[in-house]
Amino acid sequence: MRDTRRSLFSAPARIMPIKSRIRTIPHYPHQGIMFRDITTLLKDPIGLRTTVQEICHRYQNMNIDKIAGIESRGFIVGAPVAYALELGFVPIRKKGKLPAEVVGCDYELEYGKDRIEIHVDAIQPGDRVLLVDDLIATGGTAEAAVKLIESMGGVVVECCFVIDLPDVGGRARLEKQGQQVFALCEFAGE
Repeated sequence: MRDTRRSLFSAPARIMPIKSRIRTIPHYPHQGIMFRDITTLLKDPIGLRTTVQEICHRYQNMNIDKIAGIESRGFIVGAPVAYALELGFVPIRKKGKLPAEVVGCDYELEYGKDRIEIHVDAIQPGDRVLLVDDLIATGGTAEAAVKLIESMGGVVVECCFVIDLPDVGGRARLEKQGQQVFALCEFAGE
């Protein structure tokens, strides 16, 4: 049997750019929005494997205790990364979705407020956490997730995304707060 774990940690084969596997849907969900759809990347076995492999390659030698993924696409990317790195996975969910006792953080949306939550026992003081999601746009959800992790005594090692939309400002917002940000690809000015 082939050692799958070892192959995930080897340097990623540059057989296909991840960005080329992401579909753009114009005017969704609103007029003027260019929606970056990662379902085309995820359904492609090479695309999914390359995405997970590239993230694992970056973080394999970092001192990380847990992977935290933001609902819902952060689960799809973060869980296989946690598995490959032999770490635990912590879901950060929308309000009311977790069954046990939670702590939460409210954050501003374009047209109102929202809330994300995490189980009270998910992060221990001093845990070094990699935050994972599919996309960084305005950065509001990621910022709330960082605050939530830090309020529990965790340390965010880095915020990792498949896609960065730098023109929207989320990366700069997180970096202004001292966070390290990494993305596999970006769609700037597109």
